[in-house]
Amino acid sequence: MAFSFSVAMCTFNGVRFLGAQLASIAAQDRSPDELIICDDGSSDGCIELVRDFARRSPFSTRLVVNDKKLGSTKNFEKAISLCQGAIVALADQDDIWYRHKLRRIEQAFLRSNEVISAFSDADVIDDDSRLLGTRLWDTFYFNRAEQFQFANGQAPNVLLKHPIVTGATMAFRRECFDLLTPIPEKQIHDRWISFLLAARGKFEVITDPLMQYRQHRGQQVGPGARTLQDRMQRARLMTADSYLYELERFCEFRDRLEECRSNFPYAEYTLNEIKRKIPHLEHRARLPRTRIARIPMILREALNGAYWRYSAGWNSIAKDLVIR
Repeated sequence: MAFSFSVAMCTFNGVRFLGAQLASIAAQDRSPDELIICDDGSSDGCIELVRDFARRSPFSTRLVVNDKKLGSTKNFEKAISLCQGAIVALADQDDIWYRHKLRRIEQAFLRSNEVISAFSDADVIDDDSRLLGTRLWDTFYFNRAEQFQFANGQAPNVLLKHPIVTGATMAFRRECFDLLTPIPEKQIHDRWISFLLAARGKFEVITDPLMQYRQHRGQQVGPGARTLQDRMQRARLMTADSYLYELERFCEFRDRLEECRSNFPYAEYTLNEIKRKIPHLEHRARLPRTRIARIPMILREALNGAYWRYSAGWNSIAKDLVIR
């Protein structure tokens, strides 16, 4: 049984790369049944480009121009809400899809009715569409062990440590979306969607790259750190306020699951883990400024295993000891 496929895309002043992305969607060997594009008030020619594409598109293409700027998260929420397909694939304005992307995703859903979401790896490219010689998952340190966990019902465990599902690589069953809305303003849409879906059902982890993910200065959220220097810089940016902000996001996850726990089969387990993650974030946010004073606190948190269960193990311990 084939599925109806919707693609939800958001645009905002992305005309430089948008043409290539639209062309790659049009060239899919399994065409979408519809493309929904919500523009957030572009002034660079995006709207005209989409309208021209819609006139000659081989599938239904609908453009909605927002009356006021919504921001990325709320714009994606709106785009998804307008989709009619049984499966919704998310698309960024600046990437390039390989021809077989939708076909491979469709096969994942056809294999099992238990699969409610699928996501893939991607090749990373630069502004000039040159391959950078790295995969997206490598930049997130989403290794084989975690991939195995994710594919075998332990997705919440991985997502409690770090977000690894990039929206541009993800598709999910439209029927689940009503359980995920409204998305809180401070959340990033793909992180919110993937985390709650992990508390609901099974993910298909597609280890092959199905697209080219563009890394450039203008993107809102980019890939992970690629070099030691990048990692050090990101570690320095994780201040006490960063952990408190992260804590606030997990409180929102907790509150939503508590409200709708009957709709999420893994809600109880996920809630218990969130309630353990929150004190770990509080610990990292409230470490003393002097290194000597931090040592006993870090040691206690290391001995109870929280650094390995909810952060990056020795890397996080080193960061808290040295960089804070």
